Amino acid sequence: MTVPRRLLTLALDSASPELLRQWAADGTLPNIARLLSTGMVANTLGPEGMEVGATWPSFYTAETPGGHGICWVDRVIPGTYRQQRLGPNDFDHLTSLWDVLSAAGRRVVVLDVPFAKPLPRLNGVQVTEWGVHDGVFGFHTTPAALRRTILRTYGVHPAPPTCDTHRLTAEGYRDLAAGMVRGALARGGMTCRILADEPWDFAIQVWSEIHCAGHLMWHYHDPRHPAFDPAIRAKDGDLLREVYVAVDSAVGEVLATVGAETTVVLCTLHGMSHSAGSSLLLPEMLRRVGALHLPSRTSPAGASAPRRRGLRGGLKALYHLVPEAVRVPFYELRQWVNQRWLGRGAPIGIDPDRTRAFMMGFGAGSTYSGIRLNLRGREPAGSLAPGAEADRFCAQLGRDLLEFLDPDTGRPLVRRVVRTAELYPGPCLDELPDLLVEWEHDPPRGNTVVGDGAGGVWRGVSARFGALEHANGSGRTGAHRLEGMFVANGPGIAPGTLDRVVSTLDFAPTFARFFGCDMGPVAGRPIPELLPDG
Repeated sequence: MTVPRRLLTLALDSASPELLRQWAADGTLPNIARLLSTGMVANTLGPEGMEVGATWPSFYTAETPGGHGICWVDRVIPGTYRQQRLGPNDFDHLTSLWDVLSAAGRRVVVLDVPFAKPLPRLNGVQVTEWGVHDGVFGFHTTPAALRRTILRTYGVHPAPPTCDTHRLTAEGYRDLAAGMVRGALARGGMTCRILADEPWDFAIQVWSEIHCAGHLMWHYHDPRHPAFDPAIRAKDGDLLREVYVAVDSAVGEVLATVGAETTVVLCTLHGMSHSAGSSLLLPEMLRRVGALHLPSRTSPAGASAPRRRGLRGGLKALYHLVPEAVRVPFYELRQWVNQRWLGRGAPIGIDPDRTRAFMMGFGAGSTYSGIRLNLRGREPAGSLAPGAEADRFCAQLGRDLLEFLDPDTGRPLVRRVVRTAELYPGPCLDELPDLLVEWEHDPPRGNTVVGDGAGGVWRGVSARFGALEHANGSGRTGAHRLEGMFVANGPGIAPGTLDRVVSTLDFAPTFARFFGCDMGPVAGRPIPELLPDG
């Protein structure tokens, strides 16, 4: 009797490949170590310049950002100078790997894949956002009754609903790590139960706990980080390591339930390291070089309205006297209501008549930032003509940005500036930044709200454009890197190490071909070494 093919993907969202290898080698992660010792291992690379938001859509569609149009959790609302958080409708045009497999009659189990829209008519089971970083859709399941079962058995995810925090005590970090550990272990149990209760051909589970832990607890691990405190480390240990250990335990529990006929792929599609770069300086850098102008009092599209006298003006003045600990959560709530309920978005904060380029950020501490051109014919008050004028402007802007130096090291803040169209041509190119700025990856950047605030004020200097600085009030001490890795074990897969780097886009075509399906005309290509027929 022929044993049916099964493929199980276990994804560790934003795990550091270096830490996985190091802790597997020293016995910290025994289950991952066994996979590495018996499987085929390869390095991977995510979408260059857009590893934050484009990684998962690129993974499950096999398209570049130019093909799917997703690059970050926020997007510019077409025809405006306002920024809107991604919503469910922004993913309607995407065709995923599980869409293809389900349509071909394969039974699939899709558990907590980031940025994966709920599919009520999926041939199988789906859990969406039971504890996930950067949620878009909310907690949904297919079938719908599974939601009640999960809440009755496991409750809500024990970690906070968002891993963004402005200030935590040592006790707060311990509680956060404990929540991540409980969530990771519960996720392992949930996966085992679903896989045992449901027939399936393809299954994927994603552990997002490592993602949030990497952002918020990197300074517990890395002695180079300005917020690293040897005394706290000696007392509390490496909290980041604790989360990795919990995920390894959950992975081992899941592996114990599958047979030798199952092909298992464990992967981290993009990595994590210390916060770096100078993204918070970019708006002021653009202003200094004359590319960006702040709104004037008469600018209708500016971020702030003209100053008003009377009751409203007085209330606004009083609002700014409220302590930051009260004012920041209130502001975030107001922004959430504007963006998620009312669909208004948030103003970008420029004078569109005079601005030629503005920032599309990927988060504080990211090694990349985006710049959008204020193009005539695309933006409502475009001031830059497409073609030769835009080309000249981009070339000059790149030269100008390279003049800004780190005053402590003397090295340029910017490694390079790249035209996005050269990397990702495609039908969704206009949804993306026009330029990508790659920042210098060292030294690690600090935060004013973590530890004693060391390194929390970021600085730059230019002989032509002067000195500038910006305080980093983010609570994140870790940031993404493009590099990832995978290890595959299963029938017909030879152990060893691939001598080439695999693109994130290549997984979906490979997994589709594994079941005799085709993703269609996509950018990714099958990985022959993972296929039984080569």
